[in-house]
Amino acid sequence: MRRSRKEESVETCHISGCDEAGERSMPRKKVKDALEKKMEGEGKRTQLCKTHYREYKKATKVERKLEQLRR
Repeated sequence: MRRSRKEESVETCHISGCDEAGERSMPRKKVKDALEKKMEGEGKRTQLCKTHYREYKKATKVERKLEQLRR
């Protein structure tokens, strides 16, 4: 049976102390600036679970709205 790419590369959330499965991959610098939490791992991108992705979206809501109005 073939596995999908998503099943093969299940990573955990890169926020310290979180053991949930990572669902979204986001730029590390933007996440670090928005959430101000300790992060594990290295590289340009970081994995976020559903809960931390929601926190990120709420923290960047104003920025995203302003960016949308600039266009």
